[in-house]
Amino acid sequence: MPPKRGSTGGPTLFDAQRAQALEHQAPLAARMRPRTLDEYLGQEELVGEGRLLRRAIMADQLFSIILWGPPGSGKTTLARIMAASTSAHFEPLSAVSAGVNDLRRVIQEAQDRLGMFQQRTVLFIDEIHRFNKAQQDAVLPFVEDGTITLIGATTENPSFEVNNALLSRARVFTLQALSDEAMVQLVDRALADEVRGLGSFKVMLAADARGYLVNMSNGDARTALNALEAAVLSKPPSLGDKRLITLDDLRDALQTRATRYDKHGELHYDAISALHKSVRDSDPDGALYWLGRMLDGGEDPLYIARRIVRMALEDIGMADPAALPQTIAAQQAIHFLGQPEGELALAQAVVYLCQAPKSNAVYRAYGAALKDVAETRNEPVPLHLRNAPTRLMKGLGYGKGYEYAHDLAEGRSDQTHLPPNLEGRVYYEPTDRGFESRVRERLAWRAQRQPARPSPPPASAALDPQALSGEESQEPPEEAPSPGEHNKRRR
Repeated sequence: MPPKRGSTGGPTLFDAQRAQALEHQAPLAARMRPRTLDEYLGQEELVGEGRLLRRAIMADQLFSIILWGPPGSGKTTLARIMAASTSAHFEPLSAVSAGVNDLRRVIQEAQDRLGMFQQRTVLFIDEIHRFNKAQQDAVLPFVEDGTITLIGATTENPSFEVNNALLSRARVFTLQALSDEAMVQLVDRALADEVRGLGSFKVMLAADARGYLVNMSNGDARTALNALEAAVLSKPPSLGDKRLITLDDLRDALQTRATRYDKHGELHYDAISALHKSVRDSDPDGALYWLGRMLDGGEDPLYIARRIVRMALEDIGMADPAALPQTIAAQQAIHFLGQPEGELALAQAVVYLCQAPKSNAVYRAYGAALKDVAETRNEPVPLHLRNAPTRLMKGLGYGKGYEYAHDLAEGRSDQTHLPPNLEGRVYYEPTDRGFESRVRERLAWRAQRQPARPSPPPASAALDPQALSGEESQEPPEEAPSPGEHNKRRR
């Protein structure tokens, strides 16, 4: 049963005793958590001298904010510093364990506190992205009327995970992973502090060990401090009463790099976008790096294979028709071999796509054709293109005047194939790159034997990288849909 709270929702004596006990048993990262802005490391662009957020904290004029940043960048720490500096009542909740009933309780107490004591309430919701729409909606009216000031912390992109209505009533502040310089300061501070840190252990940290710890922590303060503590506590004194922490000690404590990748979060979209653009720009080094980052982060290799097939179709097309079978072969190989052996097939396909000549002519052409399908009158099929299996159909003129290409000397016909309202349209215009230059020559006879035919209005969305697909893009197409989007709508 949870402890009883005071009449205004404040902590009881039992809460204070429990907090004190937890502080002594807490991991090093929790014990070393900065308590003031002067102790706070990094995020100078947010809380540096003269910055808006720092001025608001110092003046105790907090407003609703969302703190967005990677793990270990200081979101919760910054929220606690705000709590310590404000005269408002601070109410922390974790979206992992809290529900609508907890929100209703906090809001009711905030209303009572405001009515009886004219005291504001700051509600801190850690991992706010874990709240569903109904839970976020429960907070919205009370943020809007000023009953509570909301501080949310999230590792996920708020534009995807926080309701637009709630997002419009809060300022979003973006935190970055800590720099190497800040990480070195953090580690040295923990080693020197005898009260909250590891100063009493008299630790000597080898230079290469310090560099390794900073590098492998990827700017995550929590990972660095907890790994350092594990290495120190497991290492007995070797030089009198001192403990020498070597590179091997930290390698054992860390095991693996703190990976900054979430296959369900924003980095998933950012990384596949980087891979796609590296291929489009013919950069095999960049493409291999982002492929490795995704696979190392646990990305589904079949998802990557599917996206690579898309790249072959969209960015290479007829400039190198072998690109598509190359990527299909890679998909089959990763499916057959699994990991890690099948990863080489993906790497080979990515390098092949990078060196291949590029053309999006087919992609443009299909997008332009779909635009006409969607935006022009759907005329009947011209009579000469219709089959005539019955006498009635022949009598109506079905198939009359049709030229059978194989009966012609050149094996091709320049008869029209579009409805009358679109006669003369040109959708596919091959480039002069790769195999498509030969295609261009092969199709040139049509332009020579027929009158000038106007091209369709440009299907601009088919060219816009933002319209590639919902998985690479984070914005919807503004004009005509891409071919894939059009087919989705028709279904």
